[in-house]
Amino acid sequence: MEIIIDIFNYSLIVILIGICGAWVFLIKSMIDSFRLTPYLDKFENTCKTTPKVSIILPARNEEEFLGKCLDSLINQDYENYEIIVIDDSSEDKTGEIISEYVKKYPKIIPVSAKPKPDGWMGKNWACMEGYRKSTGELLLFTDADTNHAKNVISLAVSHLISFNLDALSAIPRMLTFDFWTKITLPMISTFLHTRFSALNVNNPSKKTGYFFGSFFILKKKTYDEIGTHEGVKQEIIEDGALGKKVKELGYKMKMVRGEHLIQAVWARDKNTLWNALKRLMIPLYIQSGKIAIGIFFAVLFLLFIPFPIFAISASIPIETTSAKILCITAGITSILIYIAATIETKIGLKLRFVYALFAPLGGLVVAMGFLSGLIQAKSTSSVTWRGRTYSMKGHTQNSISV
Repeated sequence: MEIIIDIFNYSLIVILIGICGAWVFLIKSMIDSFRLTPYLDKFENTCKTTPKVSIILPARNEEEFLGKCLDSLINQDYENYEIIVIDDSSEDKTGEIISEYVKKYPKIIPVSAKPKPDGWMGKNWACMEGYRKSTGELLLFTDADTNHAKNVISLAVSHLISFNLDALSAIPRMLTFDFWTKITLPMISTFLHTRFSALNVNNPSKKTGYFFGSFFILKKKTYDEIGTHEGVKQEIIEDGALGKKVKELGYKMKMVRGEHLIQAVWARDKNTLWNALKRLMIPLYIQSGKIAIGIFFAVLFLLFIPFPIFAISASIPIETTSAKILCITAGITSILIYIAATIETKIGLKLRFVYALFAPLGGLVVAMGFLSGLIQAKSTSSVTWRGRTYSMKGHTQNSISV
């Protein structure tokens, strides 16, 4: 019996050593990302022109956020721009808010999106409807729950032109409103500093391309040549898919830090948080069920399993060598997870340290959200987002790749 326990313990030790290595890599990537990613407002400005910018702003049931977003866009210090606001079949007062702003501000162009055709995601269709009304040389896509500093358009245009870019995306500060999002988002965000980091996006030798949907600006010519939103009409994460296309087709793109200039909302409450986690896993399952299940277990072990292993191994009075090593290894792994959660909570999300203390619970929520997505994908292959349910059967998602 003791031999069996030793074999089991050493098997867990090997797994935990691998998890330790993964977290050392993640922590280094996070530190490098924060330290080396360029800022939107720190560059040598050589721009001499002010091309017209068309801001494309889709809105579906956004009565809570739309007014603040429009206020931040109306007060920009850049002169040559228009704001195209698309009412995407809203069922609340979004349409009324748009009408009120149109009466006061001539820069705002209202668009009422036609019914969404089959095969389109709602936001993708709304962006396409807005694009058809645009007259600018540059297109700036943003979300209705995003707030912008007064000089953000001037900075984005100058940055784009000074570096002769085809596209530019800025990392926003993610706003959180409820306890569950505050403890969960740090655990998700740690992974953004690896594959989808600005350092990879900005490296021409890397294939990684990515946009933050809350703020990306690109040349109209580039947008047309990559196929517009029609080329990603079935994508759940359309901003990631567009960014990937820009990079793959050889256009010059850049990602910069803009947390001090742009604020966006990732999840508004526990329900949208849950659906957001599920929609990350469903497209993965559609591509490959086996690999998606493997990713779920990898996330479960990375974010949560070391904590119960440490708690159990520390509380059971077994004096074997394997038990002691297991306890120490699980303890070190748990500390590394806490370090990563603290870095992301304090530096990345600007939240209070106390939320980092809930890292085990946040990790468990992420894993269970992914599990729920797997179950839903297996049973219905559909995803619910912003009051709509989309069937994913036969729709390969290019924004997330296994």
